[in-house]
Amino acid sequence: MRKLFNAFIAGACLFSTSSLACTRAVYLGDKDQVITARSMDWKKDVGTNLWILPRGMDRDGATAGNTVHWKSKYGSVIATGYDIATTDGMNEKGLDVNMLWLVESAYPTPTKDKPTMSISVWGQYVLDNFATVDEAVAALEKEPFTVVTEKVPGEQRMATLHMSISDATGDSAIIEYIDGKQIIHHNRKYQVMTNSPAFDQQLALDAYWKSIGGTVMLPGTNRAADRFARASFYINAIPKNMDDRKEVASVFSVIRNVSVPYGINTENEPNISSTRWRTVAEQKNKRYFFESALTPNIFWVDLKQVDFSEKTGKVKKLDLGPEQTNIFSGNATASFKDAKMFKFLPINDVK
Repeated sequence: MRKLFNAFIAGACLFSTSSLACTRAVYLGDKDQVITARSMDWKKDVGTNLWILPRGMDRDGATAGNTVHWKSKYGSVIATGYDIATTDGMNEKGLDVNMLWLVESAYPTPTKDKPTMSISVWGQYVLDNFATVDEAVAALEKEPFTVVTEKVPGEQRMATLHMSISDATGDSAIIEYIDGKQIIHHNRKYQVMTNSPAFDQQLALDAYWKSIGGTVMLPGTNRAADRFARASFYINAIPKNMDDRKEVASVFSVIRNVSVPYGINTENEPNISSTRWRTVAEQKNKRYFFESALTPNIFWVDLKQVDFSEKTGKVKKLDLGPEQTNIFSGNATASFKDAKMFKFLPINDVK
């Protein structure tokens, strides 16, 4: 208990002034229901649009020289960042990927004998190639490429991300790069991920709060460790045997609970991130829900109604507008328009 308490205090003190925030949580219900929710929290507009990407697309790692090459095996619906990176999405097999900030990330140094991949396309690589978490972990454990990062658009800081994966069976994995080494946490129990600290420390903090009990007390700030504790408690406290509509609504209520109020500005945290949007991926029924903080309606994409085929499937875009203020409601699958594929952020100076 002392170790858990010390871990909690260290995490609370170290990250109390963090301006970065995102949360991911996986609901495991009865009747094989799996629903993954995430919030996207950022201090300014992240330029997100939704895209439909079919199978059979020729892809590369968007790096100069010895880059990775592949053809997409599965189609997907994704949410972009600045229309240069995949930040979130689900493929036609129900595999869901969420990219969250992790300031502790430190990526390996590229070598001549291994191909490289831009961090902007890392999540898309997983969606394109794998149907399950087991498949993804088996491939990534071999470290077939080196992830290379680049500056966040319009900023001087480098993009430092970790990735969560969940599939239609309820399995989960967290992939991080710490001190230049890839670390994979793979377990069905790993339902929640936030930002700092690294995931092993997040688990220690979660264990501390579980020892207290969520009905007794839960931390209420927007710190990553506090959001982790709340999401972990609520995602497992909500009923597991509701109908699909109520389960989606319940999961939305959990991810809203760990969201950051829009426009919040406190004296000690003038640049704190606000929740810009939320997604909920219903992996059994293949529906991908989207909610903008600045519009009154939730809408969804029904992946079962999308033509992902290599021969007739097309790249399509749903323009969400500045700060995701374009309004859609209900099933918006038919609202996507044919579009030219965006370019993943290239990294030409690979060191």
